[in-house]
Amino acid sequence: MKVSYHGHAVVKVEANGKTILIDPFISENGNTDLDADEVKADVILLTHGHNDHVGDTFEIAKRNDTQVVAPFELAEYLGNKGLNAHPMHIGGGHEFDFGYVKFTQAFHGSSYTEEDGTIIYTGMPAGILLTIDGKTIYHAGDTGLFSDMKLIGERNDIDLAFLPIGDNFTMGPSDALVAAEWIQAKQVVPVHYNTFDLINQDGDAFAEEVKPGTGKALKPGESLEL
Repeated sequence: MKVSYHGHAVVKVEANGKTILIDPFISENGNTDLDADEVKADVILLTHGHNDHVGDTFEIAKRNDTQVVAPFELAEYLGNKGLNAHPMHIGGGHEFDFGYVKFTQAFHGSSYTEEDGTIIYTGMPAGILLTIDGKTIYHAGDTGLFSDMKLIGERNDIDLAFLPIGDNFTMGPSDALVAAEWIQAKQVVPVHYNTFDLINQDGDAFAEEVKPGTGKALKPGESLEL
């Protein structure tokens, strides 16, 4: 299984002949190696409705007939716009043909801003537990530190965790280090940083502070094997 990072919170998982994209913020992301006009995906998983996470979902999904999995209100909004959207919610899991998805809580907001400035409420934000081929990936989404991360770590054998470190809108590095300790993932990769000045952080410095041998800062386009 190949897992790659593409700037901001964009993650790609290639397994079982499927390509899965998480939070594909590409065309307006100056910190990615991807081209939104060329990206292919069988599945898109969304953590919440903010534009820097929904990103290019509409264009990618329409071009590839992609299945989009998202929290209920966001999925309903996307479905009403013509996408093939599967609704889920926090605490719920579902077995898909590509793997098992479960949504966790996240402490953040969730709304989508349309081109005319209209703000659409898109329900609760979430994190994602994705299990494929016996491996579990945790994408925390946008969130602050919360104590139930201990429970997520205790109840799941997490092979790889993506944690936001940008601060201001999400956890900063110090809180993310606590999250990494609680989640107990075998590998931890920082996300949601260096996209713009307000969330600039040193990903390598964070990775060095994580439990020895578990932290790894990936540059956009870099990958690892699970």
